[in-house]
Amino acid sequence: MNIHGRVQGVFFRDSTKRRAKKEGVFGYVRNLDNGSVEVVAEGEEENLEELMEWCKKGPFLAKVSKVEAEWEDYKGEFNSFKIEYA
Repeated sequence: MNIHGRVQGVFFRDSTKRRAKKEGVFGYVRNLDNGSVEVVAEGEEENLEELMEWCKKGPFLAKVSKVEAEWEDYKGEFNSFKIEYA
């Protein structure tokens, strides 16, 4: 999922990590060079949908303009949710 808008420098990654843990979702979040934030996550579909809905608003200081999501089959690649740094 790619989240666009004012999403860097507003604690988006840290807030996403906390929300993902609450939802029981595994994967990662990272800033991209184009100013967006990327979230790669796996888990139960209902929990992923909750995370995606949260990402449409983000933390208090964020101003999300667009969320692009691509669904894939479960691969079991992750066992935690973390912040990745470029």
